[in-house]
Amino acid sequence: MLDAHTKIAIIGLGYVGLPLAVEFAKKYKTFGFDINEERIAELNSGFDHTLEISSDDLNHVLTYDCTFPLGLYCTGDNEKIKNCSVYIVTVPTPVDKNNRPDLTPLVKASITVGQVLKKGDIVIYESTVYPGVTEDECVPVLAKTSGLKFNIDFFAGYSPERINPGDKSHTVANILKITSGSTPEIAEIVDQLYNSIITAGTHKASSIKVAEAAKIIENAQRDINIAFVNELAMIFNRLGINTNEVLDAAGTKWNFLNFRPGLVGGHCIGVDPYYLAQKAQEVGYHPEIILAGRRVNDGMGAYVADQLIKQMIQKNTQIIGAKVLVLGFTFKENCPDVRNTKVIDIINRLKEYNVHVTVHDPWANVENAKHEYGIVCENGESKTRKYDGILLAVAHQEFKSIDLRELCKKNGVIYDVKSMLPDESVDFRL
Repeated sequence: MLDAHTKIAIIGLGYVGLPLAVEFAKKYKTFGFDINEERIAELNSGFDHTLEISSDDLNHVLTYDCTFPLGLYCTGDNEKIKNCSVYIVTVPTPVDKNNRPDLTPLVKASITVGQVLKKGDIVIYESTVYPGVTEDECVPVLAKTSGLKFNIDFFAGYSPERINPGDKSHTVANILKITSGSTPEIAEIVDQLYNSIITAGTHKASSIKVAEAAKIIENAQRDINIAFVNELAMIFNRLGINTNEVLDAAGTKWNFLNFRPGLVGGHCIGVDPYYLAQKAQEVGYHPEIILAGRRVNDGMGAYVADQLIKQMIQKNTQIIGAKVLVLGFTFKENCPDVRNTKVIDIINRLKEYNVHVTVHDPWANVENAKHEYGIVCENGESKTRKYDGILLAVAHQEFKSIDLRELCKKNGVIYDVKSMLPDESVDFRL
């Protein structure tokens, strides 16, 4: 079924969809579809604000002719994708303000695909979901919108994304891919499709639900392990013990898992466990460990802020009106992604103490930070002032070259959340 003439549509051109589209465009005619007109215009200009794809790599595959037999054609017009035979959905799967799964983007993407779906087409989902979403939630939308019958007229697959924003080593082609299909024959076709671009190879799961479950536990496992070391950090801080020294010592054992304390944000680890918890509760099981880990990690921003305030009080700093510099606002280092950043929890907690907070981040998308959180990122002005407290929240490489003592008042506190700076440069660590 698959050959050099296969046309593929990638639905959603964010951190997941664009790198995937670029890889497919090297071998197939690929249509990148997104409802965000500004995003389409940006990509057609040869620039990716997420910095996942360089302008050179993007321009290498970009085409402005939808009839050209190879390359990436970016569009917001679903009429342009109606001749594709494979549709891959890579839209976000967030949670709402009550941490309940929000499938709205997935449903809307399914409607978009359903409007152009034809007999023989395959729809593959990459968005992280709980087991059952593809077949129980998305497929009915496809069938209703298209008027076609599932596994007779059209088929489905699931191949969870494993994108790590900002990671230039573990890119799409270099990460082993899980694949699955709604029938054994379709599973094989989906596996062959990804094998054609993934140099690291594939793992064909026995069913779509197995593939969905595998993805969801990858991030839940990391969340729980980080929650454990975060709890250790809180215990060892009370005991006056350096947490990193403890972890370094314990790490000398061959099978010790080297997790470090910190903030857990982003679109995956801080969100996916809630999807699994939701499904577990639907079938009558209350997940104790998963939700306990979430509670610990969701509370780390406030904990960090409280620790900084305590250190400042010990140095006789007047807290009301004190000036604090927060270094970093993205959810991880050396990446512009501010989605679900937990640094905002630190800032909000500090503001409860009537502290004046300045945020400096040379990587953060300034417009997104302002639009999503109301945060103004100063990327230069902050270096001309003196602060009562400096909190390094994100380990951007640029921060290593800043002399924080020069920015700190004589009795100021430097708190290194990421343990990036030398011991003599800081007063306190997580």
